[in-house]
Amino acid sequence: MNRDSALHLRSFWKIQLIGWGCYYVYDLIESIHEFLTKRVYVLEETVPIVMMFVGSCLMRPFCRWLLRRSQSWIAFEVQAAAGAMVISIPVACASGLILQNFYSVPWHAYVTMLMWSAFMLSAWCSLYFSIKQWQQSGEEKERLLRAESEVREARLLALRYQLNPHFLFNSLNAVSTLVLDGNAPAATRMLAQIGELLRTSLDSEVTAEVPLSQELTLTEGYLAIEQTRLGERLRVNMAVPMETRDALVPSMLLQPLVENAVRYGVASLVEGGSIEIKSALHADRLRIIIGNSGPRGEGEQKKIGNGIGLVNTADRLKTLYGTDFEFSPAWPEAGGCEVKLELPLRRMQNLQETMPCAF
Repeated sequence: MNRDSALHLRSFWKIQLIGWGCYYVYDLIESIHEFLTKRVYVLEETVPIVMMFVGSCLMRPFCRWLLRRSQSWIAFEVQAAAGAMVISIPVACASGLILQNFYSVPWHAYVTMLMWSAFMLSAWCSLYFSIKQWQQSGEEKERLLRAESEVREARLLALRYQLNPHFLFNSLNAVSTLVLDGNAPAATRMLAQIGELLRTSLDSEVTAEVPLSQELTLTEGYLAIEQTRLGERLRVNMAVPMETRDALVPSMLLQPLVENAVRYGVASLVEGGSIEIKSALHADRLRIIIGNSGPRGEGEQKKIGNGIGLVNTADRLKTLYGTDFEFSPAWPEAGGCEVKLELPLRRMQNLQETMPCAF
C-alpha cells in the first residue's frame, strides 16, 4: 500500500467512525422518551446501527469501483441504490435475528428494516461520493498548483542562468582589453575578482528570492571588477537603509541593472560618471532606484531598452509577481538614466512564519 492509499484509508475510517458515532448519539437522544415510556431497550437502537456500519464498510469497495468508472452522478446514484438494496438484505436479516434472539422475524418487521437499511445505505453512498469528489477536486487543484510552481521555478532558473554567460563574456572581454593595453596587474586583479564573484554566485543556494543584503554583496563584487577596469572614472554612491536589507528581491536582480548603467552611462564616456543605488520603504512596498549620471538622448533610450539584462529582469519580475510590480526607466532633465523598481514588501522572517508545518 502506497502512502496516498494509506492516508485515504485513515481518512475513511476517521470519517466513518465520527459519522456513525454522531448518528448513534443523535438516535439515542431522540429515543429518550421511548426509553422512559415504552421500555425500548438500548440494544434495539444499537444493533441496527452497528449492522449499518458493517454494511457501509461492505459498500466502500463497490463505491470505489463505481468512481473509477467515471460515470455521471445519476448513473452512480442508480447503481449505488441497487448495491445498497443488495447489501441491505443481509444487514436486515442479521439485525432482525439478533434482536429476536435468532427466532423467526415477522415479515412486516423484516420489510421495514430492509427499506430503512436500503435508504440509509443509499444516503451513505451519496455522502461518500460527495466527499470523494471534493477530495479529488482538492487534489487536482493541488497538483495544478504544484505543476505551475515547478514550471515557474524552472523558468526563473533558466532566466538566471542566462545571465551568467552574459556577465562572464563581458568581464573576460574587459580583461582582454586590459592585457592589450599592457595593464597586467589590473588584469590579474580583475581575474581574481571575477573568480571570487563566480565562486560566491555558485556557492550560494539557488532560490527565486534572496535578501537585498545578499544582492548588494554580489553587486559590490561586480562593481569592484568594474572599478579595477575603469579606475577613478567610476564612482559609486549607495543609500540602502538597514530596514530594507532583509527585504526579499529576485535573485540576480541588481547586477544586470548596474551592469547596464555602467556600460551605457559610465564606460562609454571619457570623463566617466557615477552610479547610484538607493532603496526605501513605502507602506507595504520596497522601492529601489538604480541610476547613472550619463547624458540623456534618444540613442541612450534605445540602448537601455534593448539590453539582455533588462529584458531578462522584466521577464523574471513578471513570472514572480504577475502585475504586482513596477519596473520603469526614466531620463531626468539633469541627464543620466534611472531605473525604478517597486516590489511587494516581503521579508525572510515573514516568509518562514507563513510556511505550512508538516504533521
